[in-house]
Parts: sequence; structure tokens; C-alpha cells
Amino acid sequence: MLPTSFLKIEWRGWFENYIHNSMKLLEGKTALVTGASKGIGRKIAEVFAQHGANVAFTYLSSVEKGQALEQELQAFGTKVKGYRSDASQFAEAEKLIEDIVSEFGTIDVVVNNAGVTKDGLLMRMTEENWDDVMNVNVKSVFNVTKAASKVMMKNRKGSFINMSSVVGVQGNAGQANYAASKAGIIGFSKSVARELGSRNIRTNVIAPGFIRTEMTEVLDPKVVAGWEANIPLKRAGEAEEVANACLFLASDLSSYVNGQVLPVDGGML
Repeated sequence: MLPTSFLKIEWRGWFENYIHNSMKLLEGKTALVTGASKGIGRKIAEVFAQHGANVAFTYLSSVEKGQALEQELQAFGTKVKGYRSDASQFAEAEKLIEDIVSEFGTIDVVVNNAGVTKDGLLMRMTEENWDDVMNVNVKSVFNVTKAASKVMMKNRKGSFINMSSVVGVQGNAGQANYAASKAGIIGFSKSVARELGSRNIRTNVIAPGFIRTEMTEVLDPKVVAGWEANIPLKRAGEAEEVANACLFLASDLSSYVNGQVLPVDGGML
């Protein structure tokens, strides 16, 4: 006879596997994630595929990373395709949406995640640095949303999730361009939520705080410790925690959530 402790372990393992396999919150949905070759975007694409979504994603600088991600996500058994596309270019965004609809048949969820930083104090910030950040961070959201909304309006359903930042809410010295772009995303999203809500299209915003990614790995540990000390949860966030918030907003669990800004920041705000 097996010991009780062994049976408890076996039962718990079976139950966890059952929950993992049965709770595919995005099964049957097609999602687009922009800027998904690394960091938060990559984790969002991964979590979406785990939950049964067919995933289209964009990348720009690294073809190798894009191809590797495509192969990795296909292991979850859903349809996955990467597109090398610059969302800040209006014509490329339109073609991207056309190509995705041609390949996947529709688009149910869009995560506007593509973004850049070109930090510097205002007195040293160049016009080019301002324009580049605004074009990639804000104009890309307009481009992709405008193109994808035509598909969603026809279907009378959809969910836009636009990636902002706590910096877009409270500002930050040395990031006037980045803060302005992320605040712009919030204003844009709240306006679109009012415009498209009657068509059962929801538009919401995620505002991450200090999240551990490839970019933070190169920071001085003392600097990281200082930032973490000012976070009520006393730690940096993980990319998966942002992805899980996106999962909620992409799924039918958030069917009555529209025009909201969800901080994923450990309490920073």
C-alpha cells in the first residue's frame, strides 16, 4: 500500500496538470503582440500560446531571435508566425494586419508592446531622440490600432492592450520623451475605449513598474537594490507577471473592463 504522503503528492500533481491543461483562457483566439523578440513582449507571446491562442508577433532588429521564438512557441500546439515589421510606419502596419488576417483569418487581441528608450536630460535631448521615441512608442500604437480596429469592428469584438509605464503616470527625470510617449498612450487608449466600446471592443493599458528583463541585468546591483527598496513589495517584477496581467485583459475574464490603466508595479504608484 502506498503511503498517504505519496498519494497526496500524486493527487496534487494530477490536479495541477489538470488545471494547467484545462484552463486555456485564450483558446480559439488570435493575438498579435508587437515587439516580441525579447523581454516583456516575448513572455506575453509565450503565455498567450500556453493558453491556447494562435499568436502573430513582430520583431525588427533580430531575425534570429524572431525565428527562434516562432519555433519555440509552436511547441504549444497553436499556430504561430513572426513578422519582421516596423509598426511605427503606417504602411507597414496596414500590411501587417492584412497579412495576419490572410494567414490566421482574423484578429481578436492586439498587444501594442513595441517601444524604445532614448533617455537624457531635457537640456541635452536632441530633436531626433524626441521624435524617435514618439514615433516608435506612440505612432506605432495609432498605426496598429487603426488598422486592426477595422477587423474587430467587422467582428464586433476584440481587445486592445497597450503597454504604457508608471513613468507615463508620474514622470521621471531624464525621461521626458519616454514619459510623454507613455502618457500619450494612456490618453489615446481612454479615447479609443470610448469610441469602440459600443462595438464590444475593449481598450486597456498596462503600466509596468521596475521589471526584471535583459535590460536590467546589466545594471549595477546597488542601483537595483536602491530601486527595490522603494517598492512596497521590495522586489522587481518579473516579465511573466506583466504577461499574466495581459492574459487577464485578453481573456473573457475581463469582459467588462474597458478604458482602464492597470499598474503592474508592486505598489510603486
